[in-house]
Amino acid sequence: MAEAIFAGGCFWCTEAVFKQLAGVNSVESGYIGGSVVNPDYKLVCTGTTGHAEAIRIGFDESVISLADLLDIYFATHDPTQLNRQGNDIGTQYRSAVFPLDDAQRAEAEAAIIRAQPDWPAPIVTTIEAATTWYPAEDYHQDYWDGEGQRNSYCLAVIPPKLAKLKKGFAERLA
Repeated sequence: MAEAIFAGGCFWCTEAVFKQLAGVNSVESGYIGGSVVNPDYKLVCTGTTGHAEAIRIGFDESVISLADLLDIYFATHDPTQLNRQGNDIGTQYRSAVFPLDDAQRAEAEAAIIRAQPDWPAPIVTTIEAATTWYPAEDYHQDYWDGEGQRNSYCLAVIPPKLAKLKKGFAERLA
């Protein structure tokens, strides 16, 4: 199984998108890219640790490629917003790809080039070295499938992302 790590705003929202895909075996919410050891949600939310809310995707490359995952990533969040997604503001909500090797870095660079024509402003997604991954607390995992469908924030943000996914990538749905 291959892995990829993306940050695209609130991890509840990105997790909900990637869990819908054929070939995706796991999606874990967590923190990456910061300087504090063993950060927790409350600390990351202060924006002082340098971590991004991110997802670690386990996927079967014989079913879905990293290029496909990256295309879906760029289509289902706004990669033109610096250090924010909608009302979520701060570096912890940045758009970033954390490649696990040089091949993934090259794929991310190519995906940015492919995605740019679809956006009216420059893509500001960063490609950052993959540092230590810290899984988020248990209550953040599978959030949309549980608490998220009763959370007004999630109800406002996630269904439009899922609609974009279904419209543009129906052949990739599980």
